[in-house]
Amino acid sequence: DDPQDVGNVARGQDACSDDPQDVGNVARGQDACSDRQPADRKISSWRVKILAVLVLTTGTLSSASATGTYQTPDAFLAEMFGAATPAPQVLWLQPEVRDQSEKILGHPLSALRMRYWSQADRYAWILEEIGKEQPITVGIVTTQGRIEQLRVLIFRESRGWEVRHSFFTDQFPGSGLDASMGLDNTIDGISGATLSVSALTRLARLALLLHRVVTTPVPAP
Repeated sequence: DDPQDVGNVARGQDACSDDPQDVGNVARGQDACSDRQPADRKISSWRVKILAVLVLTTGTLSSASATGTYQTPDAFLAEMFGAATPAPQVLWLQPEVRDQSEKILGHPLSALRMRYWSQADRYAWILEEIGKEQPITVGIVTTQGRIEQLRVLIFRESRGWEVRHSFFTDQFPGSGLDASMGLDNTIDGISGATLSVSALTRLARLALLLHRVVTTPVPAP
């Protein structure tokens, strides 16, 4: 209803365009914009598709970049013990210890022995547990029956990598085992990373069980 547009139409021009080419269209009873509207819609459609691809690609790249080796086991041990990393020791899993380990993990344990590193009253463990499909490698240090440090070293899953961050792993130091072989403090989960959270919690419990075994004096025969 713009008076200027009325004048344009009266002069054979479309209110949508001042292009002289459109004058003939109006004279023939056609909208000056009608020839361009399908093209505009096609352009808009392509823009939506491009944006969708960018969003999906960004999400995929973010997940891919979050997987991998954050710290090698050797570097973790060197950081925990300093330059003189102690030689590894071996804990053979006796039937009772194996049964307790399998109850914690919730599945059969294939290993016959566990390696660990010890200096003074500190024990380091490099353990692995499957989150959803791939193993997560974790470094754990225990001392005096409690966790001193827990760190994700290698993450191979496509989801759940948020467990690598300190806002999650900082919940474990100070944790011990309760009477039911669970952790004696609450570990808050992460939305979308439930399986990874569960895997790290099981490994923390396993490390504390192994710590208890190696630090318990063996009764004399």
